[in-house]
Amino acid sequence: MPRVEIAPGNYRDGGPCPDLLDLARDRFADDGVRGDLTVTSGALDAFERGLAARLEPGDTVAVEEPTWSNGRDLLLSAGYQVTPVAIDGEGPLPDELAAALAGGAKAFILTSRGQNPTGAAVSAERAAALREVITRHSDVFVIEDDHWGELSQVPLHFVADAADRWMFVRSVSKPYGPNLRCALVAADADTKARVQGRMQIGHGWVSRILQHFVIAAWTDETVEECVAAAGRVYAERQGALREALAVRGIDVWGRSGLNVWVPVADETAAVVGLRDARFAVAPGRAYSFHGHQGIRVSTARLDPSLAEAVADAVAQSSGPASPPI
Repeated sequence: MPRVEIAPGNYRDGGPCPDLLDLARDRFADDGVRGDLTVTSGALDAFERGLAARLEPGDTVAVEEPTWSNGRDLLLSAGYQVTPVAIDGEGPLPDELAAALAGGAKAFILTSRGQNPTGAAVSAERAAALREVITRHSDVFVIEDDHWGELSQVPLHFVADAADRWMFVRSVSKPYGPNLRCALVAADADTKARVQGRMQIGHGWVSRILQHFVIAAWTDETVEECVAAAGRVYAERQGALREALAVRGIDVWGRSGLNVWVPVADETAAVVGLRDARFAVAPGRAYSFHGHQGIRVSTARLDPSLAEAVADAVAQSSGPASPPI
């Protein structure tokens, strides 16, 4: 990575770095994302500020089921009501979203790619169907999380701007490291102004030092090659386990990201059985509003040569179960 030159900071020049916004604008445009841009201290910071700018405690948010546990905890701790929207391997189910919005949900949060815990990714067909639903409820506030971003081996199919009020969030944590505490946000003009305004009355702005490190990473060919290689490795590891499970009659959705989700009859028994086989997995209830039984298997560090052994252990420990939809 090249040496990062940073001028002494001051309060007058704080805020999003123009050079970073220019780079983000080009990157987003390549994926069909256009809007006003700002910078937040990671994805959850963007979610919290966006929701606080648009909603009141007690308002209802439509959320994927199963969903990212940190996002779920944020919503519940802030006092929002939650309506789960079932998903499959192509993302949220349009009929479920339509029911949630008709039932009064004022916001909708979805994951573009690498959905945690399932590994689902929104397909072109599903994006079009979701956009149609959102267009009929254009007053809903839509947050789209593309945390997998540069690591993804599948294309982005953008959904959020089907609404009048929207926010698209791409964290740098997965590709470049969580210590950067930085996310790039595209939004409609009013939402962007509200999010940035809320930052100004709090901690002010994301450190310019961190922003310049993101610029350095984004403009370094060696770093770009490393991230691309990492994306291919992660896809190979996830694919190896998905294929091994399929041979054993276990279909999972994961085609992007770091995880696969396996519905089970008894998640405690499954977790213990896999532990006894010397494999650690996460119990599913931390990711479910309905308490569906399941396990999240992380493939981030899985040696593909072990995929068969892991699949055997999952098959022996999981038992029959219905998918969580």
